[in-house]
Amino acid sequence: MTPAVFSHGDLRLYLLSLLAEAPQHGYGIIQALTDRTGGTYTPSAGTIYPRLAKLEEEGLVSKTVDGRTTIYSITDAGRAELAGREGDLAGIESDLADSVRLIANEVRQSVQDAMKSLRADLAAAANDERTSGRGRPRSTASPMSDERVSSREELHRADASINAFRARVRTDLRTHVARGGALPTSVVTDLEASLDAAARAITQALSAPAP
Repeated sequence: MTPAVFSHGDLRLYLLSLLAEAPQHGYGIIQALTDRTGGTYTPSAGTIYPRLAKLEEEGLVSKTVDGRTTIYSITDAGRAELAGREGDLAGIESDLADSVRLIANEVRQSVQDAMKSLRADLAAAANDERTSGRGRPRSTASPMSDERVSSREELHRADASINAFRARVRTDLRTHVARGGALPTSVVTDLEASLDAAARAITQALSAPAP
């Protein structure tokens, strides 16, 4: 079972924190939540709009209509509540980072379970293939077939590792910035350089002749 990203009542305060950064339309809020959780949580419109309406009723949020777009902004009362609950917000952001990591781990475990199931299915299919056809068993499976099976398994493993890395780094970066931390250009530059170096190393390894 996937753990909840926000505990009861926490989303309300987090919405105020998002609107304190800049006015947003509903889709923008949904996209911001998706980005800040590394893609592990995308709330529905049915989750966000009723909460925005409730915040508006409480005088913490106001809205303006521009054509077909409704823009939500935090009010002075909303900022006052946010300022008075800085400790709660810090706890929410910490819990959010933990929840995202748990979800990423569950995704990774699901991929690993799927790989085990795939290996079992392929082994059973290979066994059926060896014992079928013209009434006599076949000696061994094709080496090329075994190599392709192994490659598919490693591809699933690589995908899981990349997704877990992406979720962890994005969550750490966005949580740090949301808490008011500075993000130096050097950090992003080093990240880009490291990712580029890793990509080039993988390309070279794949293009190297087989031993």
